[in-house]
Amino acid sequence: MSSAEQELLNINPLELKFPFELKKQISCSLQLSNKTENHVAFKVKTTNPKKYCVRPNTGIVLPRSTCDVIVTMQAQKEAPADMQCKDKFLLQSVVATAGTSPKDITQEMFNKEPGRVVEECKLKVIYLPPPQPPSPVAEGSEEGSSPRQSLTENDSQNGSELTRTFLETHDKSSEAKSVIYRLTEEKTAFLHHSNRLRQELELLRRDVGKSRGGGGASFMFVIIVGLIGVALGYILKS
Repeated sequence: MSSAEQELLNINPLELKFPFELKKQISCSLQLSNKTENHVAFKVKTTNPKKYCVRPNTGIVLPRSTCDVIVTMQAQKEAPADMQCKDKFLLQSVVATAGTSPKDITQEMFNKEPGRVVEECKLKVIYLPPPQPPSPVAEGSEEGSSPRQSLTENDSQNGSELTRTFLETHDKSSEAKSVIYRLTEEKTAFLHHSNRLRQELELLRRDVGKSRGGGGASFMFVIIVGLIGVALGYILKS
């Protein structure tokens, strides 16, 4: 049963459950329901009043209404053996006259006397282990594989990818350097040949100018210039 079926008040729950943690105040609540047409006075007692704080510990529940009671356990320095608690609570209820306020409640109202019905309900205290934080799990890991294994596989794949990328980049860089070096050598050789041909052409021009045989010299000059052009074309093509 989740509540105590009584004539005056229904109490829910019947057990005070505290998620026990050292050096920390912990609270739980009770709900008192008055399903009668009477004003009902209540009082909460405990076997260990120094350990618990009850607010309110006395009060009036109006007809067809409810009242919440907060029970707070003070911070504890030591955990009980086997997490078992022997503390108990007693909730007493009695019919009160209309217009009675919480300030009017006295201990005598709950004394058992002829003609006065005092209902009593005993409540147990239960300690619960504190909630455990969820263990971290790697997202996207396959079922049946541990997070550490998944991380190792990912690291291995990433390492292989980086190595392959580095090698490809290194190969491309080496190839580019080889092409640049070859072009530089060809350019240097071309400039060298070009300068040498210019020098030979200049010498030929001077020899032709000094020659007396104008016609023969002109013919020879044309042949030499043609050979030089062929040589330049061959160098440029290579």
